[in-house]
Amino acid sequence: QVQLVDSGGGLVQAGGSLRLSCAASLLTFSTYAMGWFRQAPGTGKEREFVAAISGNGGTTAYSDSVKGRFTISRDNAKNTVYLQMNSLKPEDTAVYYCAGRRWGTRTSPDDYDYWGQGTQVTVSS
Repeated sequence: QVQLVDSGGGLVQAGGSLRLSCAASLLTFSTYAMGWFRQAPGTGKEREFVAAISGNGGTTAYSDSVKGRFTISRDNAKNTVYLQMNSLKPEDTAVYYCAGRRWGTRTSPDDYDYWGQGTQVTVSS
């Protein structure tokens, strides 16, 4: 059974930093592209793409809203993907989810097969 476990969320002031982690129980982790999505509570919006990384880490993608502030990375020896978030803004407040899919990176949540439980990030002004 595939399991993704998100962690690292919390409360931070605007301008601060957090690093999210996602540990995956995937036997062939390096063949999975991983992504981070977020969903702001109470908005009714679907999950929003944040960042993605290919299996070998050679390809990354970011939404315009986080480009230059967030960095996605992975450690295939530890079956873990990270999201380093710097210069956080109140509008970054959301539940952040990691997701996995075989092979190539995608930006739509519909293209991902496995999901973590989510970790709350709250940025105060």
